[in-house]
Amino acid sequence: MGSTPDPRLILSEEELDAALELLMLAEAGLWSATDAALDAESARLGRSHYRILFLLKRRPGLGVRELARLTALSKQAASRTLGELERLGLVDKSAGADARRRPAVLTPEGAAMEVRISEKLRSYVARAYRSGGLDSVAGARRILAALAGGRATPGRTDQESGG
Repeated sequence: MGSTPDPRLILSEEELDAALELLMLAEAGLWSATDAALDAESARLGRSHYRILFLLKRRPGLGVRELARLTALSKQAASRTLGELERLGLVDKSAGADARRRPAVLTPEGAAMEVRISEKLRSYVARAYRSGGLDSVAGARRILAALAGGRATPGRTDQESGG
């Protein structure tokens, strides 16, 4: 995200393993919070549904191919999940210039659901940022963006970013 890696930073195998462990535990915590927020909704949606709702809020107009790449779902799974959201009235897929690519956007109902779920997750992430302190937020973002590779920047591929 704009800064060059520090070549002086050399981490031991143990330090890297500890980081991997923390990432796995953080992911489990995030998905646990996501599941709790989803359980409060009447629609009974899963994690993949939420990920697509969230990404469509952040990047309206994505199609199945882009959603599959960003979520690591197969194209079939992304298409199926998007279709379920459309049938529930949470997403609208409009006809684009290319008939094979139908960009999706949130409906007002989909946007409202995304807000309810994300509001709970934002407070979860805010608590974590607060525990790290103000000075750690920018560094944490740079690390997460580097791990996300090309997924972090709209319009860039993983190959372009070296990921």
